[in-house]
Amino acid sequence: MYADDRIRIGMKENGENVYIEPSMCCRHGLIAGATGSGKTITLKVLAESFSDMGVPVFLADVKGDLAGMCMPGQETDDMKERIERFSLTEAGFDFHGYPSVFWDIYGKKGIPLRTTISEMGPDLLATVLGLNDLQTALLNIVYKIADDQGLLLVDTKDLKAMLNYVSDNNKKFEDDYGKIAPVSIAAIVREVVALEMKGAEQFFGETAINIRDFFSTGPEGRGVINILDSSSLINDPTLYSMFMMYLLSELFETLPEVGDQAKPKFVFFFDEAHLLFNGASKDLLTKIEQVVKLIRSKGVGVYFATQNPSDIPDGVMNQLGNKIEHALHAYTPAEQKKVRAAAEGLRENPEFNTYETLMSLGTGEAVVSFLAPDGVPSLAQKVAILPPQSQMGEITESVRDSEIKSSLLYSKYAQSYDPDSAYEFLKRKGVEEEEAKEAARIAEAEQKEALKAQQAAEKEEQRALQKAEREEQRAKEKGGRAMKSAAKSVGNSVAGTVGREVGKSVGSSFGKFGKTLGGNMGASIGRGIIGTLFGGR
Repeated sequence: MYADDRIRIGMKENGENVYIEPSMCCRHGLIAGATGSGKTITLKVLAESFSDMGVPVFLADVKGDLAGMCMPGQETDDMKERIERFSLTEAGFDFHGYPSVFWDIYGKKGIPLRTTISEMGPDLLATVLGLNDLQTALLNIVYKIADDQGLLLVDTKDLKAMLNYVSDNNKKFEDDYGKIAPVSIAAIVREVVALEMKGAEQFFGETAINIRDFFSTGPEGRGVINILDSSSLINDPTLYSMFMMYLLSELFETLPEVGDQAKPKFVFFFDEAHLLFNGASKDLLTKIEQVVKLIRSKGVGVYFATQNPSDIPDGVMNQLGNKIEHALHAYTPAEQKKVRAAAEGLRENPEFNTYETLMSLGTGEAVVSFLAPDGVPSLAQKVAILPPQSQMGEITESVRDSEIKSSLLYSKYAQSYDPDSAYEFLKRKGVEEEEAKEAARIAEAEQKEALKAQQAAEKEEQRALQKAEREEQRAKEKGGRAMKSAAKSVGNSVAGTVGREVGKSVGSSFGKFGKTLGGNMGASIGRGIIGTLFGGR
């Protein structure tokens, strides 16, 4: 709880209160402990304290038992005993709910929480996809081409369409952007499809979250507690880590440098942090370490909650100045080694054995070490953690639904929409190109048909001309023959007539001569001979 301008986290066995300095809260922190040891209660107490300080909080609710922060706690017999033991009444402890906004990537148990491919950025997306250096460089080129052509990358179908477009037109882009290997592009597409199968389609889209909407306060100036329902999201560590890394990166890129502050501007809690690191690539771990290291200069505190401190990589653990470690169980030599390492990570207190204390802590007890105002870690101390002021456990669906729909952000983010982006543009472009190609094919076919028809007409005209010429020639030839025949006929007729007349005349003369010689017989013979010779009969 927030008291005396500090965060009161617990009480030592001697009744001395233990505090965390608000100015040191941006140095990040760790909440560790076995299942049932009290990590969730500690997380709630810290989140409530930050809210009471006016600091907005974002936390992942893996089991659903953090949702009760929107409701006031209940005064049970156990709570009465704890309030009395910690003397909380005098400190101003009272049961009340906290201003809360419920979020859910899947949109079922909270306001849908989305971002776009463009806002995710190529480097972080490449890290999440596990791309190699060449593929990462190509992904950056695809983003650059999309920017240069004014194409929005909103969701995964936009990204796939853009990847395929660049691959299909790689020769066109090589002069300006360098060699583009279609094989490498195809490998990226496969990784994007694999990410879609894990639920990324619901995470990428519009309306994208404006990170500044997390920075709000509620009644009485309390910071809003943004609760991400992760009961389903936690089943896919890839999507969970991608989302958490996106939020951290977005906070880092959005917020200005502020240096050391009297209190944080924002506090971020990673529950079940081992899921963020288990199986993470070297590049992802480097990215997380870099962001955690630098983001405190933006006034953001990051707290990791996990079952064992060994779940946190050394590079990240070195950045965690405030540590709260609940009971750690060890039943094998390997587990005992991890507990010893956790004990050695705390500043040794000569009053007790840290290793043995960690192994024997009861529920709600922890060994803690916080940074002093001068930045030096305090000695390890065994404390009993204070109870929360809000409801412990889950809430009913009706309460959740009421909280979701009463938020001012519900109307802004509840409905998704699919804007005119790269996918739609390239689809239209493809259709237009196909229509243009089809029109060109039709025009070419029509041109060929017209040419063919023209050639056929010309051939027909040529044949007609040739036929006319032949007919004219035949007519001329026929006319010539007719004239010759007519001339011949006329000649024959004239010759015959003349011959007959001459024959008759000569024959008559010979006949008269023959008759003179031999009477009528001689005359007949003489006429026949003369007639034959001159065409007569």
